[in-house]
Parts: sequence; structure tokens; C-alpha cells
Amino acid sequence: MMERLQRILSSHGIASRRASEQLILDGKVKVNGKIVRELGTKADAAVDRIEVNGRLLEQPKLRYIMLNKPSGYITTASDERNRRTVMDLVETQDRVYPVGRLDRETEGLLLLTNDGTLANRITHPRYEIDKEYQILTHLRPSDAVMAAIRKGVRVEGTLVVPSEFRILRETAEGIVLKLVIHEGLNRVVRKMM
Repeated sequence: MMERLQRILSSHGIASRRASEQLILDGKVKVNGKIVRELGTKADAAVDRIEVNGRLLEQPKLRYIMLNKPSGYITTASDERNRRTVMDLVETQDRVYPVGRLDRETEGLLLLTNDGTLANRITHPRYEIDKEYQILTHLRPSDAVMAAIRKGVRVEGTLVVPSEFRILRETAEGIVLKLVIHEGLNRVVRKMM
């Protein structure tokens, strides 16, 4: 699959995307024996011979970790403010990163991987992958509120129309709502609710 060179380098753990761009600009990257200095150049890591600083890019062993993320952890590979991250919860020598985001207070399934192709297919809106959320509330939404949310809620200028929104069940803790959307906007579920 053709991808931007800086994305390939990043997904192979060579450097961050921004640092990979600098490697390209500095002429330290070759594709099929030719130095590449143009950002946005595309290559296929499975077919093309890619070298960085004279070393051949090796295909990493693909890793997939399913994590039941608890509340209190941020969804990032590292944090400059030294907060607890989801990476504190997994033990692996492989460089993996979270696919998508869950808010610090949100619990649920989170995938960590080094498979950039899969991560792109899951997160890019064009693939319309369902993202299912369950919301616990103490108030039963009125029919009018349910209908309004089903029609769509504008979040940061984007109309977010759920493919499904309904009451899932009633429990002793409250009403559980099911929301299925394709968008991955920051804090989208909290903003919709």
C-alpha cells in the first residue's frame, strides 16, 4: 500500500512523523537507491527498498494489543506533563501506539498497535468504521431530546449524525444509552450529550 514516506518511517519506529520529515529533508532517506528530499513522497514499505542513514528498513513484527482502558489514564504514547498514560498499563518491548482516543475519564476498548495500515483504516473517516459508546445517565432523555440527537448535533462546526442512538437498558445505576458514530472528534460524545 502506498503511503507517505514520513508515515512509513514513523510506523516503523524510526522517528516521530515530524522527525521523519526532517530526516527526508536532510537527505538521509533513500527509496530504491535514490535519495528522497521531497516531503509527501509515497512508497510501499512491502515492495520498495527503503534505507535510513544507510540502514535498510526492516519490516516490524506486527503487534496488536486490546486494552480495557480504565478511567484516569490519558490515551497517548507519552505525556510531557508526566500524567498516567495507557502505555503505563501494557508491558511490551515493541513500539506500539493507541489507535484513536478515549477521554481520561472514559473506560472501554482501546487498540494499541504498530500496524499503521490498520490504524489508518480504523481512524480515517472515509472508511466509516462504527465507534460504539455506552453512556450512563441518571436522567431519562425525553422523546424530543432523543429525536434531536438522532437528527444530528453540531460539534465544533461538524454535524455529527449518529447511525444509532437509543436507550440500551435501565440499571440500578441509571439509564444506559447506546450511541454509534463514525466521527472521531475530540470529546465528541461528551459534547453531544
